Amino acid sequence: MDIVRNLLPQSKKKLIHARNFAQQMNHAAASEQTQSHWHLQQWWILIAGVFLLSSILVFAFTRPIDPTKIEADYLRKTDPQIYALLNGEILTPPPAVDESLIDAAIIQAQILESSPSTISPTQQFPNVTPSVDNEEFGDMRSSFDTAQIDRKWDKMHPSYKQRLLMVFKIMKERHGYEMVLLEGYRSPERQTRLSGNAATTLAKAYQSYHQFGLAADVAFKRDGKVVISERDPWAWQGYKLYGEAAESVGLTWGGRWTRIHDYGHTEFRMPGLRKNRESAERLISEAQNQGLMANNNAR
Repeated sequence: MDIVRNLLPQSKKKLIHARNFAQQMNHAAASEQTQSHWHLQQWWILIAGVFLLSSILVFAFTRPIDPTKIEADYLRKTDPQIYALLNGEILTPPPAVDESLIDAAIIQAQILESSPSTISPTQQFPNVTPSVDNEEFGDMRSSFDTAQIDRKWDKMHPSYKQRLLMVFKIMKERHGYEMVLLEGYRSPERQTRLSGNAATTLAKAYQSYHQFGLAADVAFKRDGKVVISERDPWAWQGYKLYGEAAESVGLTWGGRWTRIHDYGHTEFRMPGLRKNRESAERLISEAQNQGLMANNNAR
């Protein structure tokens, strides 16, 4: 009780002091008191400044941030070519396709490609001499029958991903073809296993752009079904258009290769890239970090 009795007078004095200070501040705020109470008016300026700064900080940290802005800022600094090509419009990946549709398309492709046919797609393309650094490492359709395939976009490097998405947009808006992703990033272990079949790919681990997030294999979607085989006339026409669109945005198209034709494959040959484990890990890390930054800021 003694402690309470001692605190009450002190609290009362502090309350009176605060009220007197508030009255002085209010009196000092009057325009006619500018000269005589300038030191108190500084408090009003300080309080107003703190309030304004707090408001700015709250707005900056709570306003919603467009996830694509993260990627746009990155591309503007590191890849001005695709940034200019996009004209500031950062594209987002389409929804994932049901795995069962791809499985059904694989079976259908195997049936078509094992049947006699007068269609000879490899003879319908002009004979284009590949560049010196073209390894002609193709990925034939038999490589799609494994559960270890990565059909997500999160490990695709922004420089390649935005180019590929632009091709998707061109194919849909100009030609009426809906594209689907069959495989993006490919682990070095899977690449080594595939290289055991020369008809599938000649590239071992870290020799394919798939390990760097700079390559993908695609197909088409028609009437709710995925179509892979180029022996389907509609798909064959689509692959030709796809190759043209891909090359128009700076991608290398597997349909131009001579030893193995891979019509659904494109890759981005990043200038100065050294094809080794360190480069692969760095590029994949960059791709994933961009995605994480965008997701965290979107929450």
